Amino acid sequence: MNNKYLAYIAVASLLAFSCKTVQKEVKTTPAVQEKPAVEENKISEDDKNEFEYTFIEGLKQKMIGNQQAAISLFSKCLQINPNSSSAMFELAKIHSGNGDMTSSSLLLEKAIKIEPDNKWYKVLLAQIYEQGKQFKEAAGLYQQLYQLDPENLEYLYMNAALLSSAKEYDQSIEVYNLLEKKVGINDQISVEKQQIYQAMGKKKEAMAELQKLIDFNPKEPRYYGLMADYYLSEKDEANALKYYMKILEIEPDNGFVLFSLTSFYREKNDKEKAWEYARKAFQNKSLEVETKIQFYLMITSGADKPFFTEDQISELVDILVKTNSDDYRVFTVYAEYLISKGKLVEARDQLRKVLETQKDNYMIWERMILISNDLLDFKSIYTDTEKALALFPSQPTLYGLKAVACLQLEKYAEALDVLKEGEPYLLDNKVMQIQFSLYKAEACYKLDRVEEAFKAFDEVIKLDPENWMAMNNYAYYLSVRNENLAKAEELSSKAVRANPDNSTYLDTYAWVLFMRKDYSLAKFYMESAIKNGGDKNGVIVEHYGDILIMLGEKDKAIEQWKKALEIGDGTKFLSEKIKQGRYLDK
Repeated sequence: MNNKYLAYIAVASLLAFSCKTVQKEVKTTPAVQEKPAVEENKISEDDKNEFEYTFIEGLKQKMIGNQQAAISLFSKCLQINPNSSSAMFELAKIHSGNGDMTSSSLLLEKAIKIEPDNKWYKVLLAQIYEQGKQFKEAAGLYQQLYQLDPENLEYLYMNAALLSSAKEYDQSIEVYNLLEKKVGINDQISVEKQQIYQAMGKKKEAMAELQKLIDFNPKEPRYYGLMADYYLSEKDEANALKYYMKILEIEPDNGFVLFSLTSFYREKNDKEKAWEYARKAFQNKSLEVETKIQFYLMITSGADKPFFTEDQISELVDILVKTNSDDYRVFTVYAEYLISKGKLVEARDQLRKVLETQKDNYMIWERMILISNDLLDFKSIYTDTEKALALFPSQPTLYGLKAVACLQLEKYAEALDVLKEGEPYLLDNKVMQIQFSLYKAEACYKLDRVEEAFKAFDEVIKLDPENWMAMNNYAYYLSVRNENLAKAEELSSKAVRANPDNSTYLDTYAWVLFMRKDYSLAKFYMESAIKNGGDKNGVIVEHYGDILIMLGEKDKAIEQWKKALEIGDGTKFLSEKIKQGRYLDK
C-alpha cells in the first residue's frame, strides 16, 4: 500500500496538528487521586528515608550509564516498598533499553494498576506493545491516553494507526473520521484512510478519499500523483496515465512526474517514451540532484542488460554534469561511470576536481588513491596520501597505502616509519593489522633486517592462516637465501594448493624445489606457471631456463633466457648466463 507520492507529503512528527504535548515530570501519584488497585504498603519513616536515598542513587547511577548498579538500587527500592510504581517505571525503562521487553512490560502493567492515570507509564507500555506487534493492546492504551488528555490529538492518531496495523479497519476508520472532524482535511489522514479502504477491497471509498483531496485543492499536483499511483496499484494504466498527464498540465516541468512517467513506460517496455521523459527529467534544473542521482543509480545497477543503451546512459551523465555543475556529487557519479568504462585516469581527474571544493571528504580521497593503486601509479599514491594524512591523521588505510607506495618506490626505511606512525590507529582492526605486518615484513627484508622480516611474516600467518601472499613471499625469500627449505616448501605448497592457477605462486614453489635440487618436479610446476601467464614475466621465464639447464637441456635453457632478456626484469646474471651457457647465481 505504499505510494510514491507520499514523498510529497510533508509529514511532521506524527501529524502537523496544533496539538499540545506538554512534557511533565514522572509522578509517583496520579493527577486525580483515586484508590489504587493495590494498597500501598505502610512503611516506617526510616524506610521512607532509605527509599528516597536509594531511589536518588539509582537515578544517579542510571544517568552516568552504570545500569547494573541502577538496577540493583531500584530493585532494593521495591524491597523497601513493593508497590512503588516509580521504581517499577525506572526499572522498566532500563529493561526496555536493554531489549528485555518481557520484564519491562510486566513491570509497567503492575505500575499502571497502582497508578492508572500516569500517562508516561502507558506511553512506554504502548511503545513496547507496538514493538512486539501487539497492535490492538497498544491501540487500547492510546485510547485511554486520549481519554485522559483529549487535547492531545497525537494519541488519537496513534490509536487509529495501531488499529489499522491490528487490521481492525472499521474501528480505525471511525477514529480517523473523528480526527478529521477536529483538524479538517489532511493529506496524511486521507492517505491512511485510502490505504485502509484499499486493503478492505472498498475501491470506491478509497478513490473518494483521494478525490476529496483533489477537490479540496485542485491545483496541488501531488494529489493527482496519489491518484495515479492508486490506479497503478489497481493495474489501471489508462487512468494512471491520465492523472500523470494532469500533473504536467499544472506543472509542465514537474520533475517527479517526469520520473514517474519514465518508470511507467519502462514497465510497458516503451523505450522511446521512457527515454523521452528520462531525458526531460535530467534536463530539469529545478529537480533535486539527489533525486536524479538516485534514479541514475536505479537504472544502472544490477541489470545485466540495462533498459537504456550505453549511449543514452552516457548522455544522461553528461546532462547531469552540465545542469548541476555546482554540486560535487555529480562528479562522483561521473567518476564511477568512467570507472565502469575502464577510464581510470579520467575518473581520477574527476575526483581531483571534487576535492578542489570538498577537500574534507575522506571517502573521495580514499577512492581517488585506490584508483591510483589500480593504475599502479605509486608516485601519485605517495604524494596524495601525504596530503590526505594532513587532513585525516587517524585513518589507518591511508598509512597502509602510503607504506605500499614507499615499498614500490624503494623507500623502505620510510615505509617502516609510516607503519609505526599508523599503528596507534589500528585499534582492533584485524585486517589492517595483518596488512601492516605484511608491509613491515617486506620493508625489513629489503633493508636486510631478515630476522625482523621473518618474524613479521610469522605474525601475519598467525593472524591469518590463509594469507597466501605472505606464505608465498616468505617461502620465496627463504628459498633465495637457501634457508629452512623444508619450511619454505611447506608454506609454498599451501599457497599453490589454494591457488593452483596463480603463476607467481607456482613459480615460487618450483624455485623452492629447484633449491632442493628436485629439478624434474620443479620443471613440472614451472611449466604450469608458464601456461598460466608466466610466459609474460621475465623472472619466471628466466627461472624456467635455470631449471632446464640443470636438467641438461642447454639449447632450450638458452632459448628461455633470451626470451627473459627480451621481456625484461630478469636477474643481473641473465646476460652472462646466455654468454656462458650455464647457470650462475653469483
